[in-house]
Amino acid sequence: MVKFCLWVCLNFIVVEIVNSAVDQNTDGCAGVPGIPGLHGSPGRDGRDGAKGDRGETGRGAKGEKGDVGRVGAKGEAGAQGLVGSKGNSGKVGARGIVGPKGIKGDNGSKGSKGEQGAAVQVNWKQCVWDSGDGKDTGVIKECRFAKRSGHSALRVAYAGTLAVNCNTHQSCCSRWYFTFNGGECSGPMTIEGLVYSNRKGDSVHRHRQIEGYCENIPAGQIKVAFHVGKCARRDSSTYDAYTGWASTSRIMIEEVPPAQQ
Repeated sequence: MVKFCLWVCLNFIVVEIVNSAVDQNTDGCAGVPGIPGLHGSPGRDGRDGAKGDRGETGRGAKGEKGDVGRVGAKGEAGAQGLVGSKGNSGKVGARGIVGPKGIKGDNGSKGSKGEQGAAVQVNWKQCVWDSGDGKDTGVIKECRFAKRSGHSALRVAYAGTLAVNCNTHQSCCSRWYFTFNGGECSGPMTIEGLVYSNRKGDSVHRHRQIEGYCENIPAGQIKVAFHVGKCARRDSSTYDAYTGWASTSRIMIEEVPPAQQ
């Protein structure tokens, strides 16, 4: 508003100067200056100018990395979470290295003394004969033996010549075996031997030995007998057998301690 008033006054002065110059060329006297006119009404505000183009985005240089801050104080433990579902079984890991040998442990307490076992003294016998026997079935020799303990076992053996003659047969077989008080051994199995031939008409005599151990025989007098008979598992026929041809035969009996478990 002040600038506008100064502008009006300046125009008024300029008009007066011009009028004075014109009056100097006339013969009349200069008139009295007129009264200044009233100020005009202020003009309206101008409209906003057009929006200028957007300037480029400024980007400052990256500052240096600051020092790592101190670790804060440990917070309080949170509430225990719920138990999760069981996971799948993992693969078996590789076998680890064998660890160092451990320190030797203390000796254990001495155990109580065991019961004294039944002592079996040496107890044996042999029955010997020097004659042949052409029996095909039956008892060849019986030898009585006094067994001292019910816990011991008997070892029996035959040593001598045995033979079987096929005669007109293509093959033949005879069986020699032991019995104890009339029955064959069942502790654990029979004590036997077979002689087989497939030579028709041959009669081959050879020295042979049949032996074994028999358990579960009670103490007392035992009739140990040596028999000859059929090869029942192979053939039900009886063939021409011969025991002790032109040589000494013997049955050996010995009482021995029970077998180890």
